[in-house]
Parts: sequence; structure tokens; C-alpha cells
Amino acid sequence: MPDIDNSCQSFRNDGVPGRSPAAQGVLTDTMLRYLGEASPWLRFVGILSFIGCGLMVFGGIIAAIVLYAVSGADSEFGEFPAVILGLVYIASGALVFFPARFIYSFGSKIRGYLLSRSGEDLEEAFRNNKSFWKFCGICSIVCLALIPLGIIGSLIAVIGSAFL
Repeated sequence: MPDIDNSCQSFRNDGVPGRSPAAQGVLTDTMLRYLGEASPWLRFVGILSFIGCGLMVFGGIIAAIVLYAVSGADSEFGEFPAVILGLVYIASGALVFFPARFIYSFGSKIRGYLLSRSGEDLEEAFRNNKSFWKFCGICSIVCLALIPLGIIGSLIAVIGSAFL
């Protein structure tokens, strides 16, 4: 009996036996439910990340000012390391902003899609998801590249201090 005549067969748009709706690019009710359940959590994590980003930048500014005031030019290192520490915090806060934006936008666009069923919202949601993971991958590559440099720097510091 042909597949088209069999009412017990699963839904198929293209008539290919054994292909589920998900394999055809159709979002099932279960997929939509999972997306709907994830959306508030994505937005929540995005908001917490924005708050953390702001606190890091604020903390960096305060740390730079306080450490600059506390460490004078007569100290062992001078003012320069205090400013560097503050700049590291500010740069870290700025770096946290991008994944926070991608996560929050992903959750917001998923929510928008569930309300409007607009294909553009779904595409934008998954574009933000892709951007988040691309950012994480690039940061991972940078961190992996810095590990050997840290090991070499540590060895140089240990060897250098042994001869002083």
C-alpha cells in the first residue's frame, strides 16, 4: 500500500518514508515547548550577565582609583600596576558584554517567535545563538593559545629569580 494512502504513517511533507517533521525543518510542538521553557532562563542569564558586566567595569574603575591613590610613586611597583589591574577589570567587563547580549537576544527572539510565529524572529534567534557559540569558541582558542605563553613566562620568571 502506498504511503499516501496509509493513514497510520507519520506526517510527511515531502513523501519520503521515515522522515520526521523535525528532519524536514518543521518545528514540532515538543520543540516549541522546549524553546518556550528555555526563553525566560536565557533572558535571566543575559540580565545577570549584564549586571555582572556593569559591576566589573565599575569595580575596575574603583580599583584603579583606589590602588592608584594607595600605591605611590615611592612603592616598589609605582602606580602603573594599579592602573593595569583596573584596565584588566574594565576589559573583562567589556568582554562579558558580548556573550550577555547574544544570550539575552536569543531568549528574546525565541519569545518573539513563539508570540508571532515570524520566521525572521526565529532566524534572528538562531543567529544570536550561533554568535554566542562562535564567541565562546574564539575565546577558548585564545585561552588555549595563552596557556603555553603562561608556562614559558612562568619558567622564565622562576629561572630568572634563581639567578638573582
